[in-house]
Amino acid sequence: MVELLPAGRDIRVVQPKAKLDARTLQKHDAAIVVCSRERAEEALGKLPSATLWQRLYRDARSQGQVGLLSARITPEAIPVVVAFAKNTASAFERLLLGARAWKELKPPARARVLIATQGLDEEAGTAAVEAVLAASLAASAPMPVMKSKQPKRSAPASFALLINGSELDTARTIAIDRGNHIARWLTALPPNVLNTSGYRRALRDLARREGWQFEFLDEASLQRRGAGAFLAVARANQQRDAGIVRLRYRAPQRKKARRLALVGKGICFDTGGINLKTHKSMYDMHTDMQGSAVAVGTLLALSELSAPYDIDCWLAITENEIGARAFRPQEVVSAANGVTIQVAHSDAEGRMVLADTLAIAARERPELMIDFATLTGACVNALTERYSGAFTNRPQWHEAIRAAGTRSGERVWPFPMDEDYDSDLESAIADVLQCTPDSKGDHILAARFLSRFVPEQVPWIHIDLAASNRSGGLGHVPTDITGFGVRYTVELLNSGGLLEA
Repeated sequence: MVELLPAGRDIRVVQPKAKLDARTLQKHDAAIVVCSRERAEEALGKLPSATLWQRLYRDARSQGQVGLLSARITPEAIPVVVAFAKNTASAFERLLLGARAWKELKPPARARVLIATQGLDEEAGTAAVEAVLAASLAASAPMPVMKSKQPKRSAPASFALLINGSELDTARTIAIDRGNHIARWLTALPPNVLNTSGYRRALRDLARREGWQFEFLDEASLQRRGAGAFLAVARANQQRDAGIVRLRYRAPQRKKARRLALVGKGICFDTGGINLKTHKSMYDMHTDMQGSAVAVGTLLALSELSAPYDIDCWLAITENEIGARAFRPQEVVSAANGVTIQVAHSDAEGRMVLADTLAIAARERPELMIDFATLTGACVNALTERYSGAFTNRPQWHEAIRAAGTRSGERVWPFPMDEDYDSDLESAIADVLQCTPDSKGDHILAARFLSRFVPEQVPWIHIDLAASNRSGGLGHVPTDITGFGVRYTVELLNSGGLLEA
């Protein structure tokens, strides 16, 4: 049986002071070199086996734009890939190029991999090396496999980075990779492995390993807290083990530590309930817990980086099953903050469990609350799976939220959520309607619905993970399950100034 948590990886990265020459290449088993696209032939002329590279480039250039070249050079015939990047390339473009270069490289098992640049300016060169390293780590991270014969792993033994300038913060890249890896691993687990009890067990074990505090609010505890929206969704579950997990990380330096809450939607399987999904729509619904997995991965990355925040991670873990006890359209339930909800559709369960989780998390008065959820098809329709949607009750943050996506390479787009949208959610018998029948603008209406459970004094960002699953992967991540959000959130917190304002 597959493990609930991925095994630890021995990731070794060094940054030697060396020149990119034949002697340096011979000390490695494979190499990726990122060259300036604008000065391609000049850059290639400075590489070992320059004549070969220039000839390959001219041959390829006659067919159009050149993205990659590959060859085996040195007496040992080591595989080398040359990738071409613009000095002005975006973070997403660099990550995508890194993924393509690693796929082309196909290094041998336990390879010593060299990553270098030629012809790029200092800032662009450092960014290019980081992108290739991130892509290499993401591609070599193992994913759950339950075949009778386990495939052989081909993880690299080490990475050597040649950078023209200041050293790269490799600890940050590795921490983000580990967070992204665990998010993808948990999401990929089959629903009979990562059911509600299995998920709780995995989180308890992870908390023990990482030194976090673990708390589980079971159905009885949620009943006492008045969490009627969450409990309505959990009602049809065969096993009575749904609940909200709370993980606590505390900053090493507690003095004046700012308080951050991460919230994640953890629907381990979503049938759609009474409003049953079709076969095609239900096929991948074991991944409907990816929002919670991203929250956990973000917590792991921040923890490994000794983030200066006190972080509470709240995970709404249940299934949305079909059965005699399933909640139905036109029911009215009361959430933990007293807001009454008229149910319109049982397949809009994500906003129900998030409503109570946000309300309970807000009682701790965090100075910033971020939630992650695979919430609406409307957001995918609006953005495709290349971006995720962002919403906030602090509209002055829109530019900071968007810019963090540009810098990280995990792109987001802030949507409006003005108060006048509330007219679409007016109910004759309850405080708020869960959703509308036609689903027009449902990503915006879902955000307006959720805002009813976040006090105005709590700064809040909602990430609708349209980019959580994409065929062929996204950016530097090669798997369909992307783990989108870990890299983004670390960048947002480090550079957005939202908790320093």
